[in-house]
Amino acid sequence: MVVRVAILDDYQQVALTTADWSNIAGQLQIDVFTDTLQDEESLSKRLEPYEIICAMRERTKFFPSLLDRLPNLRLIATTGARNRGIDVEYAKQKGILVCGTAVEVDVARYIVTEHMNVRQGNPQWQTVVPMGLYQAFISFEGLNLFNMRNFIASKEELLKKSDIVSLHLVLSERSKHTIGAADLALMKPSAFLINTSRGPLVDEAALIEALKSKKIAGAGLDVFDQEPLPLDNVTLSPHNAYVNDTSYKVFWSETVENIQAYLDGKPRSLM
Repeated sequence: MVVRVAILDDYQQVALTTADWSNIAGQLQIDVFTDTLQDEESLSKRLEPYEIICAMRERTKFFPSLLDRLPNLRLIATTGARNRGIDVEYAKQKGILVCGTAVEVDVARYIVTEHMNVRQGNPQWQTVVPMGLYQAFISFEGLNLFNMRNFIASKEELLKKSDIVSLHLVLSERSKHTIGAADLALMKPSAFLINTSRGPLVDEAALIEALKSKKIAGAGLDVFDQEPLPLDNVTLSPHNAYVNDTSYKVFWSETVENIQAYLDGKPRSLM
């Protein structure tokens, strides 16, 4: 019996071209969706027939209300080592397996191109696949209290002394609004805030006020709480800090391996 597979949110149409699906293609009926549906009613109708869903990062959310409406779903294969957009524990309760992939670090960026795409309202985000830097692996785990020159003893001292504050945190209830109005007030008027992790790490209303009043020099945002900020002193990119050809090859090659393992009755890389 052919297994139906949905590949979601493949904006750049790379899922089938960056990995070799030939070993399992004969067992699958694959449908690729390049758009993201936010309406749960429409989304549930689209996904209802599928046994396997391949999720691209956290673009489509799989919370209990949606999972309850997908009776045929048996495997969610997500790209990345974790996916906060999937209620993994609830999926387990329903007998739905969730597996992930490894993560590579980027990138030779096309920042200006993607910046203009966001500014001009291009609905097709992420139009460029940058080249990965194969041997340049840099990891930032959390908000490390140091700058490039000196160890910093506290968050307050970090904010006061730094020329650039860059966030690298997993979003949780504890980390939400890690940077708020009081934190922004501590920063130098010449300082920049960079957020490539998750939008809600920053109090967006406070950031808008700080940018409008020039309390800080500017911000570089790859992620947003709600909508991209329409301010001149903000550089925007469409959540593509992880996007490069190397990452895509890893993501989709391991996704194929995870689906193969599921078909063989030996699921792997489970969350």
